[in-house]
Amino acid sequence: MENGIYAQISTQKGIVKIKLEHEKTPMTVANFVGLAEGKLENTAKESGLPYYDGLTFHRVIADFMIQGGDPTGTGAGGPGYQFEDEIHPELKHDKAGTLSMANAGPGTNGSQFFITHGPTNWLDGKHTVFGYVTEGQDVVDSVVEGDSIEKLDIVRVGQDAESWDASQIFTTSRSKAEEAAKAALEAAKAAEADALKEYTEGAQ
Repeated sequence: MENGIYAQISTQKGIVKIKLEHEKTPMTVANFVGLAEGKLENTAKESGLPYYDGLTFHRVIADFMIQGGDPTGTGAGGPGYQFEDEIHPELKHDKAGTLSMANAGPGTNGSQFFITHGPTNWLDGKHTVFGYVTEGQDVVDSVVEGDSIEKLDIVRVGQDAESWDASQIFTTSRSKAEEAAKAALEAAKAAEADALKEYTEGAQ
Protein backbone atom coordinates (compact mmCIF):
# COMPACT_ATOMS: atom_id res chain seq x y z
CA MET A 1 0.00 0.00 0.00
CA GLU A 2 1.55 3.31 -1.07
CA ASN A 3 1.86 6.24 1.32
CA GLY A 4 -1.33 8.13 2.01
CA ILE A 5 -4.54 8.18 4.03
CA TYR A 6 -7.12 5.47 3.40
CA ALA A 7 -10.64 4.70 4.54
CA GLN A 8 -11.56 1.08 5.12
CA ILE A 9 -15.32 0.57 5.21
CA SER A 10 -16.46 -2.78 6.62
CA THR A 11 -19.95 -3.91 5.60
CA GLN A 12 -21.83 -7.20 5.77
CA LYS A 13 -21.06 -7.56 2.06
CA GLY A 14 -17.30 -7.14 2.50
CA ILE A 15 -14.66 -4.44 2.78
CA VAL A 16 -14.20 -1.33 0.64
CA LYS A 17 -10.81 0.41 0.64
CA ILE A 18 -10.56 4.02 -0.52
CA LYS A 19 -7.55 6.27 -0.98
CA LEU A 20 -8.41 9.76 0.26
CA GLU A 21 -7.19 12.85 -1.61
CA HIS A 22 -6.00 14.71 1.49
CA GLU A 23 -3.52 16.89 -0.41
CA LYS A 24 -6.00 18.11 -3.03
CA THR A 25 -9.10 18.36 -0.79
CA PRO A 26 -7.70 18.81 2.74
CA MET A 27 -10.81 20.34 4.30
CA THR A 28 -13.17 17.63 3.05
CA VAL A 29 -10.84 14.77 3.94
CA ALA A 30 -10.12 16.33 7.35
CA ASN A 31 -13.86 16.45 8.04
CA PHE A 32 -14.32 12.82 6.99
CA VAL A 33 -11.27 11.57 8.91
CA GLY A 34 -12.01 13.69 11.97
CA LEU A 35 -15.56 12.36 12.20
CA ALA A 36 -14.47 8.78 11.54
CA GLU A 37 -11.85 8.96 14.30
CA GLY A 38 -14.22 10.69 16.74
CA LYS A 39 -12.11 13.84 16.88
CA LEU A 40 -14.59 16.40 15.52
CA GLU A 41 -17.35 17.72 17.75
CA ASN A 42 -20.80 17.00 16.34
CA THR A 43 -24.43 16.78 17.44
CA ALA A 44 -24.94 13.12 16.52
CA LYS A 45 -22.45 11.27 18.72
CA GLU A 46 -20.52 11.89 21.91
CA SER A 47 -16.95 13.13 21.67
CA GLY A 48 -14.49 10.34 20.99
CA LEU A 49 -17.00 8.01 19.36
CA PRO A 50 -16.41 7.03 15.71
CA TYR A 51 -19.15 8.87 13.81
CA TYR A 52 -19.77 6.50 10.91
CA ASP A 53 -19.76 3.16 12.73
CA GLY A 54 -23.24 1.63 12.70
CA LEU A 55 -24.78 4.05 10.19
CA THR A 56 -26.53 2.73 7.09
CA PHE A 57 -26.43 3.23 3.37
CA HIS A 58 -29.82 4.92 3.38
CA ARG A 59 -29.97 5.63 -0.36
CA VAL A 60 -28.93 3.26 -3.14
CA ILE A 61 -29.69 3.85 -6.82
CA ALA A 62 -28.81 1.04 -9.22
CA ASP A 63 -26.09 1.86 -11.76
CA PHE A 64 -25.55 5.22 -10.05
CA MET A 65 -24.31 5.24 -6.45
CA ILE A 66 -24.61 4.22 -2.79
CA GLN A 67 -25.04 6.98 -0.20
CA GLY A 68 -24.38 6.91 3.54
CA GLY A 69 -23.17 8.98 6.47
CA ASP A 70 -26.53 10.21 7.80
CA PRO A 71 -26.95 9.53 11.54
CA THR A 72 -30.75 9.71 11.16
CA GLY A 73 -30.90 7.38 8.16
CA THR A 74 -33.41 9.69 6.46
CA GLY A 75 -31.19 11.67 4.11
CA ALA A 76 -31.78 14.86 6.09
CA GLY A 77 -29.31 14.36 8.94
CA GLY A 78 -25.75 15.50 9.53
CA PRO A 79 -23.15 16.46 12.12
CA GLY A 80 -24.80 19.74 13.13
CA TYR A 81 -22.65 21.97 10.95
CA GLN A 82 -22.01 22.59 7.26
CA PHE A 83 -18.97 23.60 5.24
CA GLU A 84 -18.08 24.93 1.81
CA ASP A 85 -17.48 22.93 -1.37
CA GLU A 86 -13.85 22.10 -2.21
CA ILE A 87 -13.85 21.40 -5.93
CA HIS A 88 -10.45 20.41 -7.36
CA PRO A 89 -10.02 20.53 -11.16
CA GLU A 90 -8.12 17.23 -11.26
CA LEU A 91 -10.70 15.25 -9.29
CA LYS A 92 -13.60 14.16 -11.47
CA HIS A 93 -16.60 11.84 -11.25
CA ASP A 94 -15.12 9.98 -14.20
CA LYS A 95 -15.09 6.37 -13.04
CA ALA A 96 -16.63 3.76 -10.79
CA GLY A 97 -15.55 4.05 -7.17
CA THR A 98 -15.53 7.83 -6.97
CA LEU A 99 -16.03 9.01 -3.36
CA SER A 100 -17.85 12.36 -3.24
CA MET A 101 -19.79 14.54 -0.82
CA ALA A 102 -23.58 14.54 -0.91
CA ASN A 103 -25.09 17.99 -0.50
CA ALA A 104 -28.27 20.04 -0.86
CA GLY A 105 -26.62 22.80 -2.87
CA PRO A 106 -23.46 24.93 -2.60
CA GLY A 107 -21.89 25.12 0.87
CA THR A 108 -24.10 22.47 2.48
CA ASN A 109 -21.59 19.65 3.05
CA GLY A 110 -21.82 17.76 6.33
CA SER A 111 -21.19 14.04 6.80
CA GLN A 112 -23.09 12.37 3.96
CA PHE A 113 -21.07 10.87 1.13
CA PHE A 114 -21.65 8.65 -1.88
CA ILE A 115 -19.61 6.14 -3.89
CA THR A 116 -20.38 5.73 -7.58
CA HIS A 117 -21.11 2.63 -9.63
CA GLY A 118 -19.70 4.25 -12.78
CA PRO A 119 -18.84 7.63 -14.34
CA THR A 120 -21.21 10.44 -13.29
CA ASN A 121 -19.60 13.41 -15.01
CA TRP A 122 -22.68 15.64 -14.67
CA LEU A 123 -21.84 15.95 -10.97
CA ASP A 124 -18.47 17.61 -11.65
CA GLY A 125 -18.33 21.07 -10.10
CA LYS A 126 -21.40 20.41 -7.96
CA HIS A 127 -20.08 17.80 -5.53
CA THR A 128 -16.63 17.52 -3.93
CA VAL A 129 -14.69 14.44 -5.01
CA PHE A 130 -12.29 13.44 -2.22
CA GLY A 131 -11.23 9.85 -2.88
CA TYR A 132 -11.33 6.77 -5.09
CA VAL A 133 -11.91 3.08 -4.33
CA THR A 134 -8.73 0.99 -4.55
CA GLU A 135 -10.25 -2.35 -3.49
CA GLY A 136 -13.79 -3.65 -3.14
CA GLN A 137 -15.72 -2.04 -5.99
CA ASP A 138 -17.61 -5.36 -6.22
CA VAL A 139 -18.71 -4.75 -2.63
CA VAL A 140 -19.90 -1.25 -3.53
CA ASP A 141 -21.90 -2.74 -6.39
CA SER A 142 -23.50 -5.34 -4.09
CA VAL A 143 -24.63 -2.94 -1.33
CA VAL A 144 -28.39 -2.49 -1.05
CA GLU A 145 -30.42 0.14 0.77
CA GLY A 146 -30.30 -0.44 4.52
CA ASP A 147 -26.93 -2.22 4.59
CA SER A 148 -24.76 -1.04 7.47
CA ILE A 149 -21.37 0.55 7.79
CA GLU A 150 -20.26 -1.88 10.47
CA LYS A 151 -16.96 -0.04 10.95
CA LEU A 152 -15.10 2.75 9.17
CA ASP A 153 -11.38 2.73 9.91
CA ILE A 154 -8.84 5.33 8.84
CA VAL A 155 -5.50 3.81 7.80
CA ARG A 156 -2.44 6.07 7.66
CA VAL A 157 0.62 4.95 5.70
CA GLY A 158 3.84 6.98 5.90
CA GLN A 159 5.16 9.67 8.22
CA ASP A 160 3.27 12.54 6.57
CA ALA A 161 -0.03 10.67 6.87
CA GLU A 162 0.68 9.75 10.49
CA SER A 163 1.28 13.37 11.48
CA TRP A 164 -1.66 14.79 9.49
CA ASP A 165 -3.89 16.50 12.10
CA ALA A 166 -7.44 16.26 10.75
CA SER A 167 -9.08 18.34 13.47
CA GLN A 168 -6.67 21.26 13.15
CA ILE A 169 -6.69 21.16 9.34
CA PHE A 170 -10.48 21.13 9.19
CA THR A 171 -10.81 24.09 11.54
CA THR A 172 -8.22 26.17 9.65
CA SER A 173 -9.44 25.20 6.16
CA ARG A 174 -13.08 25.78 7.03
CA SER A 175 -12.36 29.27 8.34
CA LYS A 176 -10.42 30.18 5.18
CA ALA A 177 -13.13 28.74 2.92
CA GLU A 178 -15.84 30.72 4.73
CA GLU A 179 -13.80 33.94 4.39
CA ALA A 180 -13.25 33.26 0.67
CA ALA A 181 -16.96 32.57 0.11
CA LYS A 182 -17.90 35.76 1.97
CA ALA A 183 -15.40 37.80 -0.07
CA ALA A 184 -16.72 36.32 -3.31
CA LEU A 185 -20.29 37.18 -2.31
CA GLU A 186 -19.34 40.75 -1.42
CA ALA A 187 -17.45 41.13 -4.73
CA ALA A 188 -20.47 39.85 -6.65
CA LYS A 189 -22.75 42.30 -4.82
CA ALA A 190 -20.36 45.18 -5.54
CA ALA A 191 -20.19 44.25 -9.23
CA GLU A 192 -23.99 44.08 -9.37
CA ALA A 193 -24.26 47.49 -7.71
CA ASP A 194 -21.75 48.99 -10.17
CA ALA A 195 -23.63 47.52 -13.12
CA LEU A 196 -26.91 48.90 -11.81
CA LYS A 197 -25.32 52.34 -11.26
CA GLU A 198 -23.98 52.38 -14.84
CA TYR A 199 -27.36 51.36 -16.19
CA THR A 200 -29.17 53.99 -14.12
CA GLU A 201 -26.75 56.78 -15.07
CA GLY A 202 -26.86 55.75 -18.72
CA ALA A 203 -30.64 55.93 -18.74
CA GLN A 204 -30.67 59.55 -17.52
